[in-house]
Amino acid sequence: MTIRQDSAAGRWIRALAAAIVLSVMSACSATFDNHGYIPPEEDLAAILPGLDTRDSVEALVGPPSALGMTRDDAWFYADYRIRNFAWRAPEITERHVVAISFDRDGVVRNIERFGLADGQVVHLSRRVTGSGVPEITLLNQILRNFGRIDVAEALGGDN
Repeated sequence: MTIRQDSAAGRWIRALAAAIVLSVMSACSATFDNHGYIPPEEDLAAILPGLDTRDSVEALVGPPSALGMTRDDAWFYADYRIRNFAWRAPEITERHVVAISFDRDGVVRNIERFGLADGQVVHLSRRVTGSGVPEITLLNQILRNFGRIDVAEALGGDN
């Protein structure tokens, strides 16, 4: 009866194979990225429509952090979560928007919450407005200027 003893090389090969399998498996797992900021529910519950103003809302939950997220009559807070998985395109899995609207005097009128299901797809137009300038290539410019070159002037001589 023969008892087989593992060699050091065999153990290294098995360890290397296990490390490769674990690396490949971890590379295929999904990763998540979180973006934006939504104030906590307790802070939003403390905002009283009809009583609080822009200043009190800013003191309680802060102003919206991104430019373009404010208007005179509303502030928008938004956050979203993106799932990245291997070679696939990133997918937004969660989106929350809180809209705090104000009246003309800056008093809170309403607080609304929207989710991913409330969103609408906006199709962007890929049309490009022409510049009206004719397309002139580098070779075209060189050939046009070829006859205009004054060698004497270029070399610093008198005409």
